[in-house]
Amino acid sequence: MAGHSKFKNIMHRKGAQDKKRAAAFSKLAREITVAAKSGLPDPAMNARLRAAVITARAGGMPKDNIERSINKASASDAETYEEIRYEGFGPGGVSLIIEALTDNRNRTATNVRTAVSKNGGNLGASGSVSHAFDRMGLINFPAEAGAPDAIFEAALDAGAQDITSSDDGHEIWTDQGSLHEVARALEAVLGEPEGAKLAWRPQVMVEVNESDAATLLKLIDALDEDDDVQQVWGNYDVSDEVMERLA
Repeated sequence: MAGHSKFKNIMHRKGAQDKKRAAAFSKLAREITVAAKSGLPDPAMNARLRAAVITARAGGMPKDNIERSINKASASDAETYEEIRYEGFGPGGVSLIIEALTDNRNRTATNVRTAVSKNGGNLGASGSVSHAFDRMGLINFPAEAGAPDAIFEAALDAGAQDITSSDDGHEIWTDQGSLHEVARALEAVLGEPEGAKLAWRPQVMVEVNESDAATLLKLIDALDEDDDVQQVWGNYDVSDEVMERLA
């Protein structure tokens, strides 16, 4: 289990799918509203909104929910969300970047700090770990989108920088400024991706032992359960054998 992805597999192993699904829809809706508010409320004319809608559709969010979230951006009583990034360390010395969308900075800061400190970690200052990550575009396709060689060729032709394929799917990494251009090119060949977004890619991975991995999963769960937390990125690497024992 690499730290920059596969969170859905953690959630699958740990159960409580209905609750996780409802929470995921809430986070997706918030991102769609913020994206629509940041530009035109048309996915074809707003790259961030298009990426949010693609991710929402891939996550099974109903069309009506997506449209409601877009329309909410222009409502007179629409909430105003602030984008905040927290940086810190988790069990085993892993680095974590926590991205949030919040309408109450104090509440979110308290909740994130509590979740991290109660589960073997601590928050650091801004920039304390992000220097060890690269800000890049990430496009996800399911494994059935094609064989690794075919995906590699398509991604290379589209202008991607790196491709990783596994049984869980295909991760296509791009320069952050080329994300939406590459995503559109690949969509024409492979169909709609599962997600297209800006991401934090670790420069060096940290292997985590079973004891630290158990605590780390609790930390990720605690953060994931917070409505304000949109995404957690980390440089941890947990082997399949360890994950099987923890399942």
